[in-house]
Amino acid sequence: MAKNLRANIPASDTLIIHDRNTEATMNFIQHAGGESKGLEVASSPRVVAEKSEVIITTLPEPSHVKNVFHNILNPPLPPLDDSSNASERLFIDCSTIDPTSSREVANAVHATAQGRFVDAPMSGGVVGARAATLMFMLGASSRSGGLVKRVTPILELMGTKVLHLGEQGTGLSGKLANNYLLAVSNIATAEAMNLGLRMGLDPHTLGELINGSSGRCWSSEVNNPVPGISPGAPAEKEYEGGFGIELMRKDLRLAMEEAKRVGAKVDTGEKAGGVYAEVETAEKGKDFSVVYKWLEGR
Repeated sequence: MAKNLRANIPASDTLIIHDRNTEATMNFIQHAGGESKGLEVASSPRVVAEKSEVIITTLPEPSHVKNVFHNILNPPLPPLDDSSNASERLFIDCSTIDPTSSREVANAVHATAQGRFVDAPMSGGVVGARAATLMFMLGASSRSGGLVKRVTPILELMGTKVLHLGEQGTGLSGKLANNYLLAVSNIATAEAMNLGLRMGLDPHTLGELINGSSGRCWSSEVNNPVPGISPGAPAEKEYEGGFGIELMRKDLRLAMEEAKRVGAKVDTGEKAGGVYAEVETAEKGKDFSVVYKWLEGR
């Protein structure tokens, strides 16, 4: 996502980055041509915010988002430089967390008049992030004149579609509903492929059948768990480099917590959560499609 931002923003702009993983940061800088190429490494999220008009955050858990923004906002940020074209900072959080936590952070930003905050979780996986084909689910106030119009072209630098779901927090509500379905369909795809292969079907033929029929889904077509079906999928690389099973388990947990809060019945999710807990113990750090490998050994 950072690579696509740097490639698509004006050459005169500077992309300022920070990550706790310093090795990954240095590798990114090296492959991008060095800091002289409109790139700068900041020592903390606070420094990123001090120097930026637009701040994009992507973090694993609600506690991480709250902690980062606590450090960004305290003490209050200095005003933007006089040369800035923006009247106030824009915070875009692409993390997948619960809507309540996101609203708490938004309130901290708005109550202290330090900028505007929107939630914009994305879908499309590692493949979509690399190809700039992500879809963003935007939760932003439509009452704040021009906010959606300001955010949309920024997100389009990293993706192909921005869907405004409603007020701040609704982007996350949509993301959790989507990832609940993804969590379940991933297991169902792995079970269906395992079933077909044990009945003697050729994996490529079975994959073609499913993807040309009513069983087709993202997990069967783009991220098929059987090696050789989806080019570039994590299954082709020993389930490395994709959407970590611990993150899928976290998203499902958040969706289940929201379901309990609003009184929605989600029986399938209970069973799926148990499956992911077992698979994470056996295959920690792997892409969540490794459920198939776990099934093979049972």
